This record gives sequence, C-alpha cells and structure tokens, in this order.
Amino acid sequence: MPTDFNQRIIDEFRANGGRVSGPFEGARLILLTTTGARSGARHTTPVGFLPDDGERILVIASAGGAPRHPDWYHNLVAHPRVTVEDGVFSYEAEATVLTGDERDRLFARAVEADPGWAAYQDKTARTIPVVALAPVGGPTPNASSPAAGLKLVHDAFRRELALIRREVAESGSRIGLGAQLRVNCLTLCQGLGYHHSIEDGAMFPHFERVRPNLAPTLARLRREHERIASLVEELRAIVTAEHSAPGFALATVDRLTTELESHLAYEEQELIPLLDAPG
Repeated sequence: MPTDFNQRIIDEFRANGGRVSGPFEGARLILLTTTGARSGARHTTPVGFLPDDGERILVIASAGGAPRHPDWYHNLVAHPRVTVEDGVFSYEAEATVLTGDERDRLFARAVEADPGWAAYQDKTARTIPVVALAPVGGPTPNASSPAAGLKLVHDAFRRELALIRREVAESGSRIGLGAQLRVNCLTLCQGLGYHHSIEDGAMFPHFERVRPNLAPTLARLRREHERIASLVEELRAIVTAEHSAPGFALATVDRLTTELESHLAYEEQELIPLLDAPG
C-alpha cells in the first residue's frame, strides 16, 4: 500500500493531469504501477524520470540513497511488465534493468543534469539501478473527452518547455549543454513535431469537412505550425552541434515559448468549444 504522502501525490497527479505541488512541483514525474514480487498485488508509486533517446524513459532506483533498493524495483525485477501514467496517457511498458557500460553512462548523464543523484550514490554501498521503461502497445488517453485530451497535451508541452527553459538557464555558466539536457530538448522537439503532424493530418481535415467556416482559423493554425517547426529545427540544430552554446539555446527556447504559448492559447480558444460539440 502507498504511504499517505505518496497517496496524496497520486491523487493530485491524477486529478490535475500530471501537475503536483510540494517537493515534486515542476519535476518530471510519472506514476509507476508494478506487480508485487511476493503478493502479486498492484502497487502504484510516484517516480521521477528522465527522457531517453527514442520512446523509452529512465527511472533511477535511488530510494534517496537508502541501503536497500525500493520496493517498486524488486517488483519490476520479478514482473517486468509495468503500467506508466504520465498525466496525459497511460501505457504498458517493459522494464529493463540496465547493466555495465550502459548503466554507468546513463547514470553519469543523470548526475551531470542533477548532482543529487551522485549524492544518493555516495550515501549507499549498493550500486543504484537505472531502469529503462519501453512502451508496449498503444497509449490510452487519460481524458474524459477530446477537448480535455487536447488541453492535457497542451499543458504537458507548457510544463516541459518551462522545465527545459529553467535547465538551459541554469547551464549558462557551462561551456556547453549537458548530454541529458540535449536529450530533453530533442524529446520535446520530437513530441511537438508528432503532435502537429497529427493535427495537420487528421484533426484539421476533419474540421474542414464538417465546418467549412473554420477555413481562416485552420489556415492560421497551419502557418503557426510552420513557424513553430522552424524554431524547433533551430533548437534541434543548436543542441546537436558539437559545441552548443547555452545562450543560443536559451534565446531559441524563449522564442519557441512565446510562439507556442500564443499558438496553444488561440487553438484552445477556437477549437476546444467545438471538439465536444454534438455532431
């Protein structure tokens, strides 16, 4: 059973589309549901995560530097199929405990992004595990309606972009961007591109068929997609350059933030009232 503290986080996370207050406010957080190694019962735990190349994410079984691995780690070793909730979607995932050079490289990447991981490792004699969670099958939206789903996706982009902006700003005194920050930026770029391709290929054509009067609105949204795509490519080029300057990245993130917020607000104003309308 989750502790009272964890249960409050779980309830708040589910009620607010992945947003929580308190010590985890503004952090990358998922709800990880595992199957008990001994009991076979399902257990849900709030866990911080790191984006990784591709679709998988990483979780680190630090337990705050405790001498023993956390229970959720023992559970997924016994039963690697887990459920992940990210605030927008729920999906099944396969857990893989990373070993050897791969584990060491990714843990070092995490430490570069947040030295707190190294502090946890210094507190314990055990080697803190790094676990990759790879999606299996398609995700299930955590939304009661198409309008609610669109707002959840938009808010997730807002949170991630704000977090990346903070991370880039904090790296300003370094020579270049850290490896994990590069991955975070590229994951955002990929997500924005995918989301807009779905809108351009499915949602906007649907509205063109059923509401021809929306043509000027949809034309504006498509133009905004093109401007955002240009900024995304600029950010991608900066973070993949051999010597990425944090100052250039921050300026691009700021422009992307301004452009994207304006776009999301306009799209919500114009389309959300229609998404759940009868017919």
